[in-house]
Amino acid sequence: MASIISHSPQETFEFGRQFAVGLRRGDVLALAGDLGAGKTQFAKGLAVGLGVETDVTSPTFTLIHEYPDGRLPLFHIDLYRLEDEDEVLGIGIDEYLDGDGVTVIEWADKFAELMPPGARWVRFRAGEGDEREIVY
Repeated sequence: MASIISHSPQETFEFGRQFAVGLRRGDVLALAGDLGAGKTQFAKGLAVGLGVETDVTSPTFTLIHEYPDGRLPLFHIDLYRLEDEDEVLGIGIDEYLDGDGVTVIEWADKFAELMPPGARWVRFRAGEGDEREIVY
């Protein structure tokens, strides 16, 4: 595992943009970290790095946003509001885990047992001010 220190939301965004360069069809990114730790900012940068032109927003209330217009389709899932495995399975998460694009799952640690064995974990830890440690 490696880690970086981000000093601003823009640096977290930029790290996501650069991270996207090495992604391939079928990759699953499991994001973990407290509320406000940078998960969505990272996902926004990732989308730009994949060539998504649509404005990326947190899918907290809709649960899943699909962005098909990049180099690879991006599927952005947020599990924050879900309470149990049946709810997660009920949104059709299996279809995205074996999808033809890149799947980014915020709050993946709530349902770690449902993440595929090959998922790449990215953990966010808030520091002082805007500082974030990102472990990947």
